[in-house]
Amino acid sequence: MLVKWIRCTVVDRRGFERGQRKWAELLGEPGFRGRGGGWSRERPDVAHVFAFWENRVFYDSFMARAHDDLAATQSGTCSGIQVKLFEYRFDVKTGFEPRFTDADVVRVAHSKVREDRVEHFALMQERVWNPAMAGSPGMLRGVFGEAPGHEFLVLSMWQSSAERGKYRAGSIERLSQRAQIEDDVAALAGDVVQLEPSWTV
Repeated sequence: MLVKWIRCTVVDRRGFERGQRKWAELLGEPGFRGRGGGWSRERPDVAHVFAFWENRVFYDSFMARAHDDLAATQSGTCSGIQVKLFEYRFDVKTGFEPRFTDADVVRVAHSKVREDRVEHFALMQERVWNPAMAGSPGMLRGVFGEAPGHEFLVLSMWQSSAERGKYRAGSIERLSQRAQIEDDVAALAGDVVQLEPSWTV
């Protein structure tokens, strides 16, 4: 599975939201698995969108045909767009599905990992972070993906920001030490996204 993460700095909020609803046309696309997104809880002018495709072939086919017409509906609403593609590596918790209807917030964490620490980083995600997140009340499901250049994405879906806050308060520092995160990660960025139900496809 291919995971697409789009981060937009939005200058016309109403126009952007109107354009987001047009992406419902993706429903007929071969290989399309789901799409959702919302606004950053920390920066009100930043929107995040996540789209899921069965594989790169289906995604490339869509990009070559229908993408530009759909994207044109949001022309002029953003001052900056960053797009990253990640290949699925494994679930965070079991049975990941690209569904957004039962989630309230999404936590996105983007890591640039030192080349000689890539395998250790992935192992710690599986053995330390995943069990901790999977055992947290309100954590629904998540996905761990990898991009060229030793970049990784951890996407986790939560029933509410209050539930996610409980996980964060109790365990981040302890888990970071156990996973030796400072040895593995050269750069780390993240955000908490308040999902907009009308953007879900």
